[in-house]
Amino acid sequence: MVHVYIGLGSNLGDKERNLQSAYSHIVPIKEIQAVRLSRFYKTVPVGGPPQPLFLNAVLDMKTALSPHQLLERFQHIETLMGRVRTVKWGPRTIDIDILLYGDAIVDDEQLIIPHPLMHTRLFVLEPFVEIAPNVVHPVLKKPIVQLYKELRTSLATPA
Repeated sequence: MVHVYIGLGSNLGDKERNLQSAYSHIVPIKEIQAVRLSRFYKTVPVGGPPQPLFLNAVLDMKTALSPHQLLERFQHIETLMGRVRTVKWGPRTIDIDILLYGDAIVDDEQLIIPHPLMHTRLFVLEPFVEIAPNVVHPVLKKPIVQLYKELRTSLATPA
């Protein structure tokens, strides 16, 4: 089984319930073993139109599914939960992103792993560092805790 980290986010409806519901849809999948779910973090939207605050979390899990099989399952869960893709980076009931899939690097029309923007987003790194600070980003070759500290420093420093 491969160690995988996924990001969960919601900013429509009952956000906490949406994250819990996504988790409860993921855990019963027989090829998935949940390891640890971070706390839920209130975060400001990044990019896209003006919209409500998000609630975000990161899930540490193991799976026997391929990256593309995971993507298919996660998109199915998003659809079941009422996600409608109309505006890029717009409001959503649920967002399930594959952040890391072991040390794999995937780059095709359907999927990019590691998630290409994860190292630039506090709403990903903050919950990630809570549950797995020493995991190393396979492209940047830095631990998550280092990426988190570098991003915090860059955001605190005036341009």
